[in-house]
Order: sequence, then C-alpha cells, then structure tokens
Amino acid sequence: LPSPEGPVPSVSITEIRQYLRAHDIPFHDGYSCLHTPSLFTEAREDQPPAATASSPYTLFIDKTTGSFLCTATLAEGTWQDFQANVELRHRGVPPAGSEDPEEDMRRAREDARCIWDRALPLWELLDEEETNKTKAMFGISQVSDATLKRFGVRYLRTAKSLVFPWFNTRDATLKGLKLVRVEKKGGVISYVEETLPRFDSYRNLFGLPLISRRDTELVLTGWELDALALHQATGVASLALPRGATCLPPALLPYLEQFKRITLWLGEDLRSWEAAKLFARKLSLKRCSLVRPGNLQPRPLEALNQGLNLTKILRAALPASHKSIVSFRQLREEVFGELVNTEQVAGVKWARFPDLNKLLKGHRRGELTVFTGPTGSGKTTFISEYALDLCMQGVCTLWGSFEINNVRLAKIMLTQFAGRRLEDQLELYDEWADRFEDLPLYFMTFHGQQNIKTVIDTMQHAVYMYDITHVVVDNLQFMMGHEHLSVDR
Repeated sequence: LPSPEGPVPSVSITEIRQYLRAHDIPFHDGYSCLHTPSLFTEAREDQPPAATASSPYTLFIDKTTGSFLCTATLAEGTWQDFQANVELRHRGVPPAGSEDPEEDMRRAREDARCIWDRALPLWELLDEEETNKTKAMFGISQVSDATLKRFGVRYLRTAKSLVFPWFNTRDATLKGLKLVRVEKKGGVISYVEETLPRFDSYRNLFGLPLISRRDTELVLTGWELDALALHQATGVASLALPRGATCLPPALLPYLEQFKRITLWLGEDLRSWEAAKLFARKLSLKRCSLVRPGNLQPRPLEALNQGLNLTKILRAALPASHKSIVSFRQLREEVFGELVNTEQVAGVKWARFPDLNKLLKGHRRGELTVFTGPTGSGKTTFISEYALDLCMQGVCTLWGSFEINNVRLAKIMLTQFAGRRLEDQLELYDEWADRFEDLPLYFMTFHGQQNIKTVIDTMQHAVYMYDITHVVVDNLQFMMGHEHLSVDR
C-alpha cells in the first residue's frame, strides 16, 4: 500500500532560494514551483543561460516539498537528490539521469501497448451503425469524430471499453492508458475505470500532447470525456486529471506552470466543488477560477448534450481568490447552492451504516468525530469499516494507527473489504489485494507515543501530496502517551 514515505521534508522555500543563489543557479518564481535550468540536459555550462520565451527553463522545484522534475528528460527526485546532482556538476561529473523503469512499470507499458494495438480508432469502426451505437452507449453522440481523432480515443471491442492513451511528452511513446466501460445496475448507469499502470503510478494529464507553448489559458476537468466536450465546444485548451476530483498529484504541477489562467470544472456535485477549491490552493488562487456545479452548469459533457453554451459558463466562472471582506451579493449563489443541495451539503453518506447517517448526516471536511469505548469493545474494528466505506466512495483517507501495527490493520481492512476469510481462500488474495490497492488509502508509519508536531507535520504533508480529506487517529491515548492523558479525559 502506498504511504507517506520517510521523514516529512523540512526544507522551506527560503532555504531553497538561498541554496540556488549560493550556487549561482538562476531561477524565477512560478505559481507552484521555482523554474531553473535543467541539470540533466546536454548543455551544462558553469553559467546557465537565462530563460527566454523560445527556450524556457525546464526544471521545476516544488515550493512546498522541494521535489523536482525536469520536463525535458523526465528526471525527478527529492530536494536532497537535487542537491546531490548540483554537487556532481561542480565536480565535473554528469548528473544521474532518469533510471530505467521498474519491472512492474515496464510490464504495464508492454500490456498497454498490446491493448492499444488491438483497440480500434473509435471513428473507424466497421460501419457507421456500430460507431453510433458505441457513442450512444457512452453518452458521447454529440462528440464529433474529428474531436475523437484529435485526442486519439480508441475502442476495445472485447472489453466494450473506451481507451484513452498516455503518451510520453518527450518522445511520444505510449506510457500507459485508461480503459472506461459502462455498467448498468437497476437502471443506474455508472462508469468503471481501469488504468495501466495502476492508479498510484498513473499520472496522465489527458490532452497534454495537444498543448502548445503559446497556450496561456486552460480548463482543468475531472474526466476525459469532459475534456473532449470542452475542447470541441469552446476551442480552449482542456486537460483531464488522472483521478478526477479525487486528487491533484504534485508531480503534475510543473506541466501547469505555463498557464496564466486556469478554470477548474471538475464535475456536477458538491464534492467536485470542494475538490476544485482545494486544488486551486495548490495551483495558486490568483490564477484560478471555478465553475460551480448547478442545474444550469452540469459537467461539460452533459452541458454539451443539453445544448448549453459552454463558453458562457466558462465566462461566468467564479474567481478562486476572494478579498478578506465579501458582501452577500458575492455569496448568494453559494448559499442558494447549499439550499438546493441539502443532502450533498450534509456530506458523504455511509453506504453500509444507514443508522450512522441518521446521527452524523455524513462525512464533512473540517469536522471532528470522537469514538469512545472500553478496551476490546470494537472501536478499531468499527472505525476501519467506517473509514473503508468512505474510502470506497473516493474519500482520500489517512490512517494513523498508534496502537496496532499497519500490517495487522491492513489485514483487518482487506478482510472487511473482501467480505470473506482470505486465509481460507488464498488463491483469491491477489485479486482482492489488487482492488484494495487502488483505494485512496494511506497509512502513517508511527506506532506508540509520538511527538505531536511530527505527527501534525506528517498529516499536512499527506494533505498536500495526496489531497487527504479524512484522517483517522487510533488511538489518541497511545499517540500522546498515558502520562499526558488522565483517566477522566
């Protein structure tokens, strides 16, 4: 399972700037990153040239974590890795380039290539009737063949899935892909996604190869089909996030630095609205605008299907950055939205605990819930079910298990997730483990009493890296130590 690895980075933006100046490395401030000349390109002079419009800097250093990415060579690493490469350059030793992909990544790319070769361009199926039926099945009858061709969308007949490619921005080779199929249950249509490589390694900004250096405005969507609809209807540069409104991985921020204006139109519910506000803080509030979901502002594909004016909706987007004082006139639409969507405002409902919904209404960001009970009463067992329920609905969750170790906790949650005793059916372990691994679930590696500041710093790091919206601490007494908590408390 993915987890926040190692100690939380302690480097500050001031320390990064001081280091760059001390080593005569030119840089300029971006929105989320500092831009510097790359250490990994062929031109390695003692005094790197200044960036120009035709030859911009290609190495980006995250202002929050110090992690870097060279978009020219795809070399990446931590702040400590960057410092080590600077030292190598001063000694005349070529910096280490990108490592060969791991075996799992290499195998995923091979599998992706096989699927891609078997899939057919959606605009070139056997006959027009098959094309129309397929487009109707996915609700994209209004999306033109020209748009599908521009974005390279294919169709895999055997899996009845649309195939969206992930191309390397450096050499246009296929790095992976996403498959989307339609499922109907009780008259309700849902879309099921699968990626190669797995979700935690799939970092495709769908549509990125179509972006030119001259583009300064962007619409960021939560779904590939929304990006198609937006570009077709408005002609504006449009990208889709790899995991929709679930998270915005910091590794993608360098690719968004060139845009002076970004509009976030992530979906049609309040969860996507909350995610848009969270992502805007990562991207820099001053350049972001948000499309608030509503009856007249559904997600882009639905807006296209309804014949709405998408350009008009984009122009009406709300600025993410507000002054310190606002009037009711600026708030009235948000107030109306909360009145209209009372169920969504109440939070994410638990699917398996209807009685809990009656008590708490739902999970809402920014609220604290305390579960108490004597030792052995089942607090951990219940909370793991409680958290798993939300996690299965896309709520990014961070577990801090200070009483039992992570292996035991993961075993409990995997058993709950599978709904069966896997020790009696070991042949099913890999199948359920693969599904469990795709959940937006992370674990802190602490155990027993810990320094509170260290724990809080780790939580803040996880919020930035993984867009965590739900934190579980089990339990407070073990984390703080018995001497800090009286029996009464």
